[in-house]
Amino acid sequence: MLNQKISGLIAAPFTPFDENGELNLELIPQYYAMLKRNRVTGAFICGSTGEGVSLTFEEKVAVMTAWARLTKEDNAFTLMMLLGGTNIKECQQLARLAEHAGVDVVSFTSPSYFKPANVDQLAKCCVEIASAAPNTAFYYYHIPVLTGGNFPMIDLLKKIDGVIPNFKGIKYTHEDFMDFLSCLNYADRKYDMLWGRDENMLSALVLGNKGAVGSTYNYAAPLYLELIEAYDRGDLEKANALQQQSIDMISLLGKYGGISVGKSYMKLIGLDCGAFRLPVKNISAEQFELFKSDVNKLNFQTFCAQ
Repeated sequence: MLNQKISGLIAAPFTPFDENGELNLELIPQYYAMLKRNRVTGAFICGSTGEGVSLTFEEKVAVMTAWARLTKEDNAFTLMMLLGGTNIKECQQLARLAEHAGVDVVSFTSPSYFKPANVDQLAKCCVEIASAAPNTAFYYYHIPVLTGGNFPMIDLLKKIDGVIPNFKGIKYTHEDFMDFLSCLNYADRKYDMLWGRDENMLSALVLGNKGAVGSTYNYAAPLYLELIEAYDRGDLEKANALQQQSIDMISLLGKYGGISVGKSYMKLIGLDCGAFRLPVKNISAEQFELFKSDVNKLNFQTFCAQ
């Protein structure tokens, strides 16, 4: 079981598809090598960026197996697997398979159709799923903007503390810094809190955050590593400027359609992961040309992944 807290950048990889919208697992070794080359310390697979909700059970297993095969012996790289959130039984099945495959961390997010009525019900879900992989670290994934499960995470920690032996922390993709800090400090900083908003990284560093999970670390890890280094040496002006570069880059996602535009950034660094599946809208060929023009104005080539 993963016993140390996670530090550094954990990328949330895009699931690569071919031109027919089927899995392109052959790209994953190249993807993994690129992340390692850019000093990324792990991967959070089948999450929001990885379109886990759009994958079949068999496809999730195939993606997980491909990544686990590459990373199992790499002690410097943490493999995290999002099991899902809607189907508790399926999450348990995936958790068992993940433990058998040697995945470092399994994660679960709030059910978004039949939503838990309160934190008590959410905690019960965590207990059921974590117990299916008792020798694997378990992290809750808090992303209320997508799940609607907008409970204070400090309340969840209080419910599960001492109840789930393999509960190690939370991937926190929300803007409630008060709640985040309370979780970070809870029980003498017992739990690992991974920041999940790339555009707010500097604010999380100020609170003492050491590890982060994000989609833009796939294609712009050098920018964030420089930001962290600037903050660590006390150069707040430089860190501020680098965070603004991050915000300007992320703003183009919204301008051109949202989460799917991340795959356009991936194309620009030489990894074509295909298109997003429905119901997500993809960028058109005409928009892609305009997007490239806007990206050039950011001097993207000076801080993108190589």
